[in-house]
Amino acid sequence: MTTHHSPLTSNTSHLLVTGGAGFIGANFVNYWLNNYPDDRVVVLDALTYAGNLASLEPAKNNPNFHFVHGDICNQELAERLLRDESIDTIVHFAAESHVDRSIHGPDTFIQTNIVGTHSLLKAAKSVWLDSHSSLLRPQSSVLKPYRFHHVSTDEVYGSLGPEDPPFTEHTPYAPNSPYSASKAASDHLVRAYHHTHDLNITTSNCSNNYGPYQFPEKLIPLFIINILEGKPLPVYGDGLNIRDWLYVEDHCKGIDLILQKGRPGEVYNIGGNCEKTNLEMVETLCKNMDERKPSSSLTSYSSLLTFVKDRPGHDRRYAIDSSKIKKELGFEPYESFETGIRKTIDWYLQNESWWRAVMDGSYREWLDRQYGQKHN
Repeated sequence: MTTHHSPLTSNTSHLLVTGGAGFIGANFVNYWLNNYPDDRVVVLDALTYAGNLASLEPAKNNPNFHFVHGDICNQELAERLLRDESIDTIVHFAAESHVDRSIHGPDTFIQTNIVGTHSLLKAAKSVWLDSHSSLLRPQSSVLKPYRFHHVSTDEVYGSLGPEDPPFTEHTPYAPNSPYSASKAASDHLVRAYHHTHDLNITTSNCSNNYGPYQFPEKLIPLFIINILEGKPLPVYGDGLNIRDWLYVEDHCKGIDLILQKGRPGEVYNIGGNCEKTNLEMVETLCKNMDERKPSSSLTSYSSLLTFVKDRPGHDRRYAIDSSKIKKELGFEPYESFETGIRKTIDWYLQNESWWRAVMDGSYREWLDRQYGQKHN
């Protein structure tokens, strides 16, 4: 992807978005450049298996966009970017995020989610706070306060029973998978750098995201593609696990509000106010697919539903209480699950080349040629 440099005015922001070629990160980059066209956005992404530069295609020719292929564990690289790009805001999405993968191969989750986050925190402290570094910031750079925003998950809170109140920002941490444990550890490190070093941080814990550009190992895109290919829809256990669903652009809007108005050191839960069992989610998805892409051989795609053995440590219910971000920052999810799932289905129907390249692995071939390495 072409590197661009352009001068920015004094009232603009310079953002470093880690993991910006991933699902939520790419949606955030595209959202930000659409809504703040004068801001500069630098993406740092290692392009592991879930990173896809095709997801950043809308930003490719924007002169205020710059992509850097690199690892968040590389503190020297992070420091150089913070200085050279006059970064005033880090939005930290980069993470290994799939629970099943964390069960079978936790080491990568510990390295990226914990060690990588700590490397970024050290870089931010070095460049933004240490006295010898403050002189290196160009006079033309933005004069607003520095901000390190850490994007986390509701899974750090553990699991809820059917009658339990939703997670709040004060819910004790009780992670149940290597993934959620690694995210919990990174949350604590971010908090510690605020209280120990006065680093200006905010953290958001979000519920299950869905929408365009989501890697097809995740439930909703996997099921959309399986429906299109006539494959079974595997549902863990009894299908009554409950998740709160959040359309990805609503998540981006929530982070935007936190960056603009969030109080330093605070945690904000971002939810979709949309609890559904996995069975209810599948039924809604199948109903919409029946309407948009009727099968020539099936009465309904719901007949593809197949129950499979539950996964180890499968949390029963997640639910987010978003009252704090609503009260303090005015956040409200714009999309209901019904409107969001229609938008998501339409995107996958209209962007078959994107998901087919992921499914057949050809999206990696271009990256391997571009960067001269193989990716897991």
